[in-house]
Amino acid sequence: MLVPFAMAAAEGARTAVAGLRLPQLQRLVGRLAAQPVESTGPDTLSTPHERMLARAYGLPETDGLIPFAALQAAQAGEPARGEGWAWITPGHWRVGRDNIVLAHPQELQLDADDSRTLLEAMQPYFAEDGITLTFDAPLRWLARGDIFRTLPTASLDRVIGRRIDGWMPAGDAGRPVRRLQQEMQMLLYTLPLNDERQRGGLLPVNSFWVSGTGALPAGYDVAQARGLQVSPYLRDLALQGDWAGWATAWQQLDAREGTRLAGELERGREVRITLCGETGARSWTSAGAGGWRRWAARLRTPSVDSLLEGL
Repeated sequence: MLVPFAMAAAEGARTAVAGLRLPQLQRLVGRLAAQPVESTGPDTLSTPHERMLARAYGLPETDGLIPFAALQAAQAGEPARGEGWAWITPGHWRVGRDNIVLAHPQELQLDADDSRTLLEAMQPYFAEDGITLTFDAPLRWLARGDIFRTLPTASLDRVIGRRIDGWMPAGDAGRPVRRLQQEMQMLLYTLPLNDERQRGGLLPVNSFWVSGTGALPAGYDVAQARGLQVSPYLRDLALQGDWAGWATAWQQLDAREGTRLAGELERGREVRITLCGETGARSWTSAGAGGWRRWAARLRTPSVDSLLEGL
């Protein structure tokens, strides 16, 4: 099990952890062999949980070029190997006096009909740069184009709720994307759909974000990208800064998944847990954890602080 946003740098997260109790997880990891913390730093384009996911799936771990969109396309039956793919997320950029912040996409309350209308309006501009857009979900479109094969992009999870200026696609390679973002701001400002949304009290869609870029390696076997459970419980609450809700979700995850994994371990199945924060990841595994560790676990239970340290 992979747990993204198990920890965060925000002061609210640290306050929440002070009162956090995860009894199932604490007992469970005491019976497993701990791996060293893998630090990535807060400024990498790809998050620690994306790097761990890439490793589990046998994908390249190149920063900003983990081809998650290409993997999704291949899993859907597209001839994706060797081609550049990306995720396009319709977004709302909050423009301040001296900065622009990316709102959480969920704040848009974007339904499928509005999303398809936006895609139809934007597609001709993307096509001029050799990019084809395909609807996948209201807040995620698949994009295919040669530009995405080698263009590093920042994870959406790095940018939500933050200033975008340090995360924009850089250099000459990123210029077409930056230009498209500017063109879409002008197009979307005049789009009747956005006028209707604002009259209804909804945020306008005024730009987009690109992520998940890259190409699958030659010979990549899509079937190997299976068997890993990624916990969804903490992500949105962390990105929204709801630390009380995040702590509650952590306790619910502990009770549900901690109990399940303890049962798997009792049945003799291999168990691996990876906790990821903004700057690092750490794993515990039953591989190499002998009977002595199960006995020792009765004498000592690790603290929550020690589990989340370095993440």
